[in-house]
Amino acid sequence: MEVVNSKGAVLSNYEVLRLLQEVCHQGTKGKRNITQTQTHLASIAFDTLKYLEKTQCKSQSSEIIQRFLEAVKQFKLTKAEKLQLINLRPTTPVEMQLIIEESEDRLTEEQVEELISLVELHLPDPTASQMVNGQVTNQ
Repeated sequence: MEVVNSKGAVLSNYEVLRLLQEVCHQGTKGKRNITQTQTHLASIAFDTLKYLEKTQCKSQSSEIIQRFLEAVKQFKLTKAEKLQLINLRPTTPVEMQLIIEESEDRLTEEQVEELISLVELHLPDPTASQMVNGQVTNQ
């Protein structure tokens, strides 16, 4: 395998989900959609779309991600670490340690807890239940 562009951008799961939804539905705009042009690519796109729709990225938006990135600026995280926080939505210190390189040296326990709080505050959990008019509903 050859690296075509070593400076290519990385995408969050949310961006991939939106891109695939757009590509798969282009047929309504007069263009040939992906299923008519490349069967194998259509199968991969469909399977990826089904998977991503079951993850937390389905309940994210570009505004939510932007607010989260603003909130975590103070921690001086790398782009890759921020991307993993958005994609994986860690909620325990152990998960944070796995995502953030040398977290023991770079962050205090209080900062790790603050990061977890920011993840829970800014990145919605689609499996969380909330009370609406006295009834429990899934978001």
